[in-house]
Amino acid sequence: MFPAWGRYSNRRGRVIPGSIRMLARGRGTLLNPRMPHPDTWLKPMPQGLYCEPGDFFIDPARVVERAVVTHAHADHARPGHKAVLATDATLALMRARMGAKRAGGTQQALAYGEAITVGEVRVRLHPAGHVLGSAQVEMTYRGSRAVVSGDYKRVPDPTCAPFEPIPCDVFVTEATFGLPLFLHPPPEQEIARLLASMALFPDRTHVVGCYSLGKCQRTIALLRRAGWDAPIWLHPSLAAMCAVYEACGVALGDLRPVAQMRDPSGALVLAPPGSPVPRAVRPVVVAASGWMRVRARAKASGAELPLIVSDHADWAELNRTIDDTGAPEVWITHGWEAPLIHAAGLRGIRGRALRLVGYGDEETVDMENAG
Repeated sequence: MFPAWGRYSNRRGRVIPGSIRMLARGRGTLLNPRMPHPDTWLKPMPQGLYCEPGDFFIDPARVVERAVVTHAHADHARPGHKAVLATDATLALMRARMGAKRAGGTQQALAYGEAITVGEVRVRLHPAGHVLGSAQVEMTYRGSRAVVSGDYKRVPDPTCAPFEPIPCDVFVTEATFGLPLFLHPPPEQEIARLLASMALFPDRTHVVGCYSLGKCQRTIALLRRAGWDAPIWLHPSLAAMCAVYEACGVALGDLRPVAQMRDPSGALVLAPPGSPVPRAVRPVVVAASGWMRVRARAKASGAELPLIVSDHADWAELNRTIDDTGAPEVWITHGWEAPLIHAAGLRGIRGRALRLVGYGDEETVDMENAG
């Protein structure tokens, strides 16, 4: 049915690779020489990270024959691949952003935990906790296992499945917030600050700048959990992603187009960062991002109320996740590689910077694609 990919296996669950079982002490060298090290079959190339025995790329930055896509942000999900493997939600979000044809010639959905054999590689997807449908890619080849995490976070998110640590020989991680200064506060605390501002300025329009996929829906869900049941007004560029979330079973409550807003006093509006909101009354500009931890970034955003709400792991979560996987080796795709490699090395974990091109802050990418 899906000739571009492989055959399904009905097996589910986790199998700790033999190389990990044979580690005698701590996180030393793999002890079974018959098992190929992942660096012999998983290789960084100009197109992206390439799995040679499976003949596919993971989140390729250029058009390829076969792509496994971790999530639907524009810096990971590019248009035009001939065949795409991803979760059903990621494919739905890609179609909403790009159109059905540009999302991939052949689109194959894989459920979390379900296995498929591609070439000589068994592939499974596991929750990454980043946005709806986001996945880690687990690959097992001749007994050795590598896990590519994509982007992820460990804080619970009501709009997506929580991250699951997967035991592996090599863990491939991002490092967007890979500096010790990035320790994100509880998101509920930041939402409480927003609600306090709305109570303090009941006649002003609060305009929350947030990108369309993930941050928008998470902010809405957090507001609903905090007790805000009034209408939330949406910039038109945010509506399509919200519709996909709701179609996938994520309830977001009363959402209305900002063009229909007649009385902006006391209204709560969500819009892409920097977007003007017509008829807004003395708007309180709010920015929701992990970058709001940095004063210069908060000032540059023009936000009167910067909220530290991130969809990426902070410094503590990055290090905890590396430890949770039990991997003796960690590869870093993008972000602050050197500090994370140093910290891992102090714990006996080998580190490597892949320096893959084309990944970064999806807030910037989202603004480029907001139209």
